[in-house]
Amino acid sequence: MLSIIMTDIAVFYELKKSVLERYKKRYPYFDGNWKTFSAQDILNLIDDVQEETKNSVSEKWIYTHLKPETNEKLPRKDLLNIFSQYVGKSSWDEYKYEFGKQKPEFKKRVSKPKFKNNMYWFLGLLLVFILGFVFWKFVLQSVNTKTIQLKEQYTNEHVNEKTTKAFVIEDSLETEIPIENSKIKVKENSKIIVKNPLFKDKKVDLEKNPKTNTVLLEPNDYASILQGFIKSDIKDWQTRKIQLQKILHDNVEVIVMLKNNLGAEYFNKEEFSQKLIIPTASLKKMQIVEVKNDATNQITFIRLIQE
Repeated sequence: MLSIIMTDIAVFYELKKSVLERYKKRYPYFDGNWKTFSAQDILNLIDDVQEETKNSVSEKWIYTHLKPETNEKLPRKDLLNIFSQYVGKSSWDEYKYEFGKQKPEFKKRVSKPKFKNNMYWFLGLLLVFILGFVFWKFVLQSVNTKTIQLKEQYTNEHVNEKTTKAFVIEDSLETEIPIENSKIKVKENSKIIVKNPLFKDKKVDLEKNPKTNTVLLEPNDYASILQGFIKSDIKDWQTRKIQLQKILHDNVEVIVMLKNNLGAEYFNKEEFSQKLIIPTASLKKMQIVEVKNDATNQITFIRLIQE
C-alpha cells in the first residue's frame, strides 16, 4: 500500500494562499501576490489580523514567513494559530484537518516489485533535488550576492540595528531585508536604501557602484539634537527653548504612538516644545522613529513611540 500524505510545510503554503485570498476580500483593490505585497499592505494586514483575532504579529514575521516563495522551516504554532483564525478556523490543527479532508490521501495497491522500483525512483529524484538545492543555495547564491557593512559616517561605529532598517528597491517597491551584525546581504545589482530616524536616508545603486562594500549613514543633526533633549536632564531651559525655535518648523506636526493600541497623541510646535523644556519621566521613555525635514533642514514632522 503506497500512501502520499501532505506535509505540514505544504499545508502552510496553502495557509499562505488562504491569508492572501482573505486579504484580497478585505482590500479588493489589491491584485497581486506575496512578492508584490508592499510595506503598506503589510501594515494593513497587521491591523486586519489585530481586528479579526485580537492578536498581534510583527512586520519581521511577515517578511520572514509569508513573503518568501519558499519556506524551509515551519513557523511557531502560536503564529500559525493566529493566521488560521484570520482565515476563519479556530486553530492550525483545525486548518490542517479541514484541508486534509479536501485533499484525501492517495492510496493505490501495488505489487512489491513495483513498490521497490517506485521507491528507488523517488529516492533518486530526492537526491537530485537536494544536490540541486545545495548547489543553488551555497554556490550560485554566494556568487550573485554581496555583503555590505552599515556604519555611522563620522564615528565609524556600527549602526543601531534596533532603529535602522534596510530595503531593496524594485519598481519603486521597498522590501525590507534583515540586518545582522550591522551587515546586509543583497544581490550584486540591487538598489538599496537604508533608513534611521536619526540619520539621513542613504540610497545606493550597486549596479552603478559595484565596488560598494560599506554604506555610511550621515547624521540628521537636528534629529540627533532632538533625541538628546528627550533623553537628557534639563540644564538651561532658556537655551533649549532658543534651540528648539531654530530646529523645529513653525508648522511641525508631532505624533506620539501610545502603547497597547490606545491610539496616538498630536502636538503642535508650542505644545511639544513645552514638553521638552520641562521634561518628565514619560518623555525620557519616548523614542524617535520617524523625522522629516524641509529644504532648510528644519524638522516638519516627528513620530515617537513609548518604549
